Amino acid sequence: MKLEKYIPIVGEEIINEIIILAKRLKDIRVLHVNSTYKGGGVAEILKSLVPLMNELDVKTDWKVFEGDERFFNFTKKLHNMLHLPSEETITSEEFVYYLKVVYENLTKIDFSSYDVVIVHDPQPIGLVVNKERGQRWIWRCHIDTSTPTPTAWDFVRKFLGSYDAAIFHLPEFVYEKMDLPVYIIQPSIDPLHPKNVEIPDEEVRETLIKFGVDPEIPIILQVSRFDRLKDPFGALEAFKMVRKNFKCQMVFVGGYAPDDPEGETVYKELLNLTAEEKDVFVLNLPPDSHREVNAFQRGATVVIQKSIREGFGLVVSEAMWKEKPVVGANVGGIRRQIVHGITGFLVESVEGAALRIKQLLSSDSLRKDMGYHAKERVKHRYLITRHLRDYLLIIHKILSAS
Repeated sequence: MKLEKYIPIVGEEIINEIIILAKRLKDIRVLHVNSTYKGGGVAEILKSLVPLMNELDVKTDWKVFEGDERFFNFTKKLHNMLHLPSEETITSEEFVYYLKVVYENLTKIDFSSYDVVIVHDPQPIGLVVNKERGQRWIWRCHIDTSTPTPTAWDFVRKFLGSYDAAIFHLPEFVYEKMDLPVYIIQPSIDPLHPKNVEIPDEEVRETLIKFGVDPEIPIILQVSRFDRLKDPFGALEAFKMVRKNFKCQMVFVGGYAPDDPEGETVYKELLNLTAEEKDVFVLNLPPDSHREVNAFQRGATVVIQKSIREGFGLVVSEAMWKEKPVVGANVGGIRRQIVHGITGFLVESVEGAALRIKQLLSSDSLRKDMGYHAKERVKHRYLITRHLRDYLLIIHKILSAS
């Protein structure tokens, strides 16, 4: 039983609590729907969460909403508009095409046998038009919708009225008072996932060397999708300020998901911008490069996450779990993970990021102390076992209210 393998990490009491909760939901059928099986935090969470729910006899499936390039170009635009105020609008043609793709997906996914359907993010939100009597539908929002473009939120609102509950990462992400129950669940990492398990120091070293990175020179690392909102360009500027005083390397480790058409463009821009920089590495890795990401996070001296906007940013918890101090932008879920001055630093600017990186490079003891507190924070707040318990509680609550 995989759940038992978490006992040495989180303790037997937490695992027993999860088992007791799950017994109340035995034979309940749950469906998760998102827009990709690989790439991004949602897919990674579901790959751990779905098997654990099945192990507990909460019968759980995972289906992927399918779309073409035109569809995902629109939903990426919608995603950006939900993150930040914009002058862009949603045209009637885009809305009609969105509905067309929704109805195509309704012919591919059979919802009839499920008691609870959990729809992740805006791409598949329209599937609720197929809701059947007695079912409970939950919309799970993984992005920061605290200050959306009004027309984008109007788009979401058209469908939200048919849902039975909504889940957000943080209370401040809830844009307006809603006529349905709203719950807060912060996401998590899986300590038994290949990206987070302990690996030998020699493997870390060999991985760095394989990609041309010198393990003897301090490494500044940013791990994220190639996305403008992750601000790799700002991270690069901070690094250039730091290297004026310190010999170091900058490594960008990332990729792009099938439902994010902007990713390749951002990657190529960053690649061209750093083509002549011998101490900057831009690595576009396949979605299953978990051991490699693990090695880079363990081999890093300082981890940076210079996002402009961030739903949560699980890469922060991943690095903290590996006892790394993180310099993170003071936005979204990053500010919840990092305790400023204790587990890392929160910054407001490129200059601030550079200053804090220099401070960390200057002190081995500061990095070690922050790393210890960082791992402890993740252990008690951001592991998959807590996430699993939260989902079981909410499913039980909405079914009991029926």
